[in-house]
Formats: sequence, structure tokens, C-alpha cells
Amino acid sequence: MAAVDSFQFLYREVSRSCSFYFDTLALVGALYTASKVIVLLRDCCVLVRVHFLPRMIPTKKLTQRYGDWAVVYGASEPVATAYAEELARHGISIIFVTRDHTSVRDTAASLSQSYGVETVVILADFSLDQAASKSITEAMQGKDIGFLVNCLDESLALPQSLTEIPEKGLLDLVNKNIAVATLMTRLVLPGMLERSRGAVVNISSGSCCRPFPGTVALTASTGYMDHFSRALHFEYSSRGIFVQSLMPFQIAKSELEPSSSTTTTTSSTHSWFVPKPDVYARHAVSTLGVSNRTTGYWPHTLQVKIKTSQDMNKLSESLTQENLTDSFFSRLCDLKTCQHVDLSLSLSLSLCRPSPQLGLMRCIPEGIWVLGSRVFINLS
Repeated sequence: MAAVDSFQFLYREVSRSCSFYFDTLALVGALYTASKVIVLLRDCCVLVRVHFLPRMIPTKKLTQRYGDWAVVYGASEPVATAYAEELARHGISIIFVTRDHTSVRDTAASLSQSYGVETVVILADFSLDQAASKSITEAMQGKDIGFLVNCLDESLALPQSLTEIPEKGLLDLVNKNIAVATLMTRLVLPGMLERSRGAVVNISSGSCCRPFPGTVALTASTGYMDHFSRALHFEYSSRGIFVQSLMPFQIAKSELEPSSSTTTTTSSTHSWFVPKPDVYARHAVSTLGVSNRTTGYWPHTLQVKIKTSQDMNKLSESLTQENLTDSFFSRLCDLKTCQHVDLSLSLSLSLCRPSPQLGLMRCIPEGIWVLGSRVFINLS
């Protein structure tokens, strides 16, 4: 009797009866691990293909692939200035479109002297109806415009409540970052379509991937630039136009720029993840024609992957904590009734990162969670 009631005997009997469930859990764990490994290998291959191979394998000159001239809007930003200098280093002449001659004139003269390229500076005030558009169109006549670079104006990058921003400053930010960038594309694109080649580069910010409090208007502007670039690429890529959305993270300020605050001093510190503008521009230009949506700098891409993984883990933990509460079931019901789609599909779409290149393998880990949720609901 003692032998029958012993713990070892009970354990063997329970293990024998539950062996099927143990094998099933082991299979699920193996599939989950394999999917994570496959996703990791795929991301590594993409990282090498986008950021390393273009710099190691010689390709055609940029002038042969796209054209001899570039139009740069927003050159007062250090990133745009460095990008224009990198294009000039490849023998591309630059047309600067700016609202302030003083901040760009010295840059244009320096590029002409250092690289032997032509530079043109156009003073354009887009608040004066079509007067600015006319001067830009006249400057582009007879030139092989192969590049358009629109750079986000981060003059309101410091945290500031929407209600504290002056009305004029808010309208100015939206006008420069959304309306003017769209208008510049509208002006340059017809000539590119005639030649069936060209590149449009919209430099926004990594903040386009998620909302940030304190920079509401600026974050929304970056999101517009990103989606505008992606939609434009889908529409015109078949006609020889390459449209790229650059989403850099933190970049050091220009060394020529005075450090007037603690924030500026901190951002001026050069490091592996906070590159100099010229270092970032050199990496970003190498991705032209390779990726239409990228950070432009491989350490920043690593930051994106790490951050995405952390966000997925936090979301999974949050859902796990709520799966026994009424609010959890009400959210599932809302997904099913409001979206009029299958419950598992709703969960998988909410867990997966939206991307035009979204693959099946990225959804496998989340699909396992969806399957478990469905079984749990059916049993309950």
C-alpha cells in the first residue's frame, strides 16, 4: 500500500498519462524557437544587404543612375547639409532651396570650392502663393535633376505642449514639413518622369514609428513624411523613380553650431549610436536604390530591432496579465464585432508590426499566442 501511495509511483503514472501534452508543449516550444531564429537570420541578412553590401560592391556612379543635379530643401539642418556634401563628393551639382540665404550661402561656396561642382541658392518664401514655385521651376530648366532631398525642420524638437506653441509657429512647422515638402516633390517629379529616372529622399525622424508626448506636431509631421514617401514609391517605382524614406535616430549636431543649452551639448557628443552628420550621410547615400524605407545607418537599424522586440515583449506581458479579466474579453469581443473579421486574424494584425514587407515568419510567434487565446476562449 505504501508503494502504491508513494510519490514516485504517482509521478510516473501522471507522467505516463500526460506524455502527449508534454510532447505537444515541446513541439510548440521548438516551433517558437525556430521561428525566432529564422526571423533573426532574416533580419541579419537584410542588415547586410542594405547597409554593408552596397559599400563593398562597386556600382554605377550616382550621376549615371539618377542625374547630374540635386535639389535640396531644408539645408539649414545639419543632416541635409551633410547629405548635400556627400552628393557633391560624388560629383553632383546642388540647387539649395531655402528661406534664409545666410545659413546656406557659405555651405554652397564651400562645396563649389572643395568638390568643383556647381551650386545655386534660391531664396523661396512659400507663403507668397506661386512666386516661390516659379523661381524654383526657372532654376531647374535645362538641368538634369536626378535628386530631390526634403529634410524635416526640427526647430521645435524640444518638448513643448501643443497649447504652448504659438499659432504662427505651429502653422510654420506644418507648412514647412508637410506642405512645402509635398510641393517640392510636385515641382521636381515631372522632369524625373520624362527621363524615367530619379531619386526622391525624404529625411524625417525615427519618431515617425511611434507617438511622443511634447512633440505632437513634429511627430505627426514625421509620420506624414514616412507614409507620403512609401505611397509615392509604390506609385512611381515602376516608372524608374526611387523614393526613399530616411528615418534617422539621434544625430550629433554640427561642430560649427554653438552649444547654447544642455540638450544641444548632449546631442553634440559623438558616439557609435550618435554619429556625426557626415558619417550618417555617407552611410545613408549608400542605401540609395537598395531600400526605400530605412534608418540609413546600421546602428540605428539595430536600435529599431531591439526596441521592436522590447515593445513586443511588453505587449505580450500586458495581454497575459489581463487575460483573466472581463476587460480582456471585452477587448476581444470589440475586435471581433467592430472590425468584422476573424478573431485570430484581429489579434495577429494587432500584434504584428505594420510593414509593406511583412512576412509570414514574423507572424509565427504571435500566431502561437493567437492560437492559445482561441483555445482558451473556446474552453471557457
